[in-house]
Amino acid sequence: MRNDLTIYDKVADRWWSDDIRWVRTLKNLVPAWLEWFDRLIDWQGRDVLDLGCAGGFMAEAMAVRGAHVTGIDPANDVIDVARAHARAGDLRIGYDVGVGEALPYGGASFDAVACVDVPEHVADLYRVLAEVDRTLRPGGLVLFDTINHNPLARLATITMAEDVLRLLPRGTHDPAIFIKPRELCAAMLGAGLVPGAITGLGPRGINRRFDLTFGPLPLTAILYMGIARKPPHGANT
Repeated sequence: MRNDLTIYDKVADRWWSDDIRWVRTLKNLVPAWLEWFDRLIDWQGRDVLDLGCAGGFMAEAMAVRGAHVTGIDPANDVIDVARAHARAGDLRIGYDVGVGEALPYGGASFDAVACVDVPEHVADLYRVLAEVDRTLRPGGLVLFDTINHNPLARLATITMAEDVLRLLPRGTHDPAIFIKPRELCAAMLGAGLVPGAITGLGPRGINRRFDLTFGPLPLTAILYMGIARKPPHGANT
């Protein structure tokens, strides 16, 4: 089975334990995302949706920076864990169970939507982007990362990361739904969003547990992250 989204609930009770290597890999991506996104947004006081939040790694990091965070994910058990961990850390984060294709929020609810490690998993990317556009306030930002669609990206993320190194469980991704940057930009434009800067993302070192650490890179051939913006009222797109 490819694009197996059941993997998150299967390890929900150990999400914050740091004893599962592939979950630590996801956690290690958060500083890399924020190294770049922190330059593009002042989180303080912003209403932010973490779309596909899983157990709350990114949601908590944004909340610590002063954002008012809402997280949503289809994995019910891992959402329960996210709620409990936020309460234990005295963080006010609202968590909901749901999917990006049908967000349970009113129009213009958020200043920003973080959509990291998500576009390569959704059932209907175009519908998700339309929902992101609907729930964003004019001038709001989309902050994303995903996997490129080419043989090198498949080799790195499927053959190496899943099958050889076991950095991720087998079946985590379906390479058929990986997406090229130009394709993602076109989809965003179709949803009414204006694409912005894109940069690569990848390993930059190894920590004391022999886990990979990540950061922005010039190469976008495998992983890439970027931003898009909802135009202000009356803007000519």
